[in-house]
Amino acid sequence: MKRLLILFTVLLLSVLAACGGNEKADEAEGTSDGSVTLKIGASSVPHAEILEEAKPALEKEGIELEIEAYEDYVLPNDDLASGELDANFFQHIPYLEQTVEDTGYELTHVGGIHIEPMGIYSKEITDIDSIKEGTEVILSNSVSDHGRVLGLFQSAELITLADDVDVAEATIDDIEDNPKDLKFTPDYDAAFLPELYETEVDTLVVINTNYAIEAGLSPLEDSLYIEGEDSPYVNVIAVKTEDEDNEALKTLVDVLRSEPIQDFILEKYEGAVVPVSK
Repeated sequence: MKRLLILFTVLLLSVLAACGGNEKADEAEGTSDGSVTLKIGASSVPHAEILEEAKPALEKEGIELEIEAYEDYVLPNDDLASGELDANFFQHIPYLEQTVEDTGYELTHVGGIHIEPMGIYSKEITDIDSIKEGTEVILSNSVSDHGRVLGLFQSAELITLADDVDVAEATIDDIEDNPKDLKFTPDYDAAFLPELYETEVDTLVVINTNYAIEAGLSPLEDSLYIEGEDSPYVNVIAVKTEDEDNEALKTLVDVLRSEPIQDFILEKYEGAVVPVSK
């Protein structure tokens, strides 16, 4: 009988201890600060750098950022669509729309943050007037950028596009006048363009600003010609369509558009990256 009483007491104490442990676990969960973690895919430069700068302000809003750096333009949307990411920050609207059209992904965006003016570069050619007849123009194989590149060359008065063509959707076949007989070669991944700039002589290379900065180029100083601040190619926070009303993602956009972050962008990139609020 005494042994049974001891055994019962031990069992009772074990149950109470277990219950006490669960109560502590529940209490810890209940007293959580309620913060939200967002996993954001971003190009290393400048997108990931801008997100890093925004971390302290977001922490005050109860949002922890986990930044996943990417060096290409395909995987961030793949990973967003699959649920590996909560959002991504690397692309402009035409690229996002082209991806949705090509893949059927249910993606959208919750706001524009900045513009990265695209530039024309050359290792040997020193100015627009020095471009020789028949010069090769190397650009990315991203179809969504081709209209942008052609619009840039038209703005520089190097080509003329057909009047009835929407510049954003223009292709090389839409060039109506090409007085210098420029040879457009759209065969390369965008990340590879800075390397071609270093190795290809007497060519023009059209480089996205993020890759130019990452390669140590100054878009304002090193380019022969660069887009103006009125470029429509705004870089956005992309999300899954089902998440476009997510409050944490809206707060992320608000913080990235805040004056301190806009000032950071202007100061760090010296005009090569231009903040927007649309």
